[in-house]
Amino acid sequence: METDVMVGFGGKQAWLAVRDGDPAAIIAALGLRDLGTVAWRDGIDLAHLTDDRVAVTPVLDGWTLALGRRFLLATPDLPELSKVLDTEVQFFATHRVTESHRWQRAAHGELIRAFGYVGQTGEITTWHGEPDRAEREAGLPATIDDDTTVLVAEQDVLRIAGAWSIDPTTLTGRPAPGPIRMGADDA
Repeated sequence: METDVMVGFGGKQAWLAVRDGDPAAIIAALGLRDLGTVAWRDGIDLAHLTDDRVAVTPVLDGWTLALGRRFLLATPDLPELSKVLDTEVQFFATHRVTESHRWQRAAHGELIRAFGYVGQTGEITTWHGEPDRAEREAGLPATIDDDTTVLVAEQDVLRIAGAWSIDPTTLTGRPAPGPIRMGADDA
């Protein structure tokens, strides 16, 4: 029997990182129907190509990742999700066509940090909390005002993800610790 290998992702994608998250509990907390398990490549492809599917990994280095294009369309309520799951939850999104890049972090019902940027307009769309060391190293200022200009790219989102939890582009080729669990909208 062939061992499944992980497939990385990141570009034109959005995902959650849940500390020590149980895949079934994450699917339930997102209000999705549990579709069972699939091979990694199939799960990543479904999450990337459809608006109603979410792929949820097993725990990877203390984090469970949930990804899907649906998160590009509607950002989950991170404080509520972190409260329901009783843990830290992070959100990342990057879309290089519009240069839209976002990240958020919440724990036990509290939003700790949120940042959003649209490169096409140069607009900072979200700013909550103070940037941490990883964000400052990615080029964010300590504070912003009406004249603040930033330049954020896809690599910065991946760098922040790697500092906070897992850079999903680094998964490619590693042995999979288990299959992907799929969730779908009830529609």
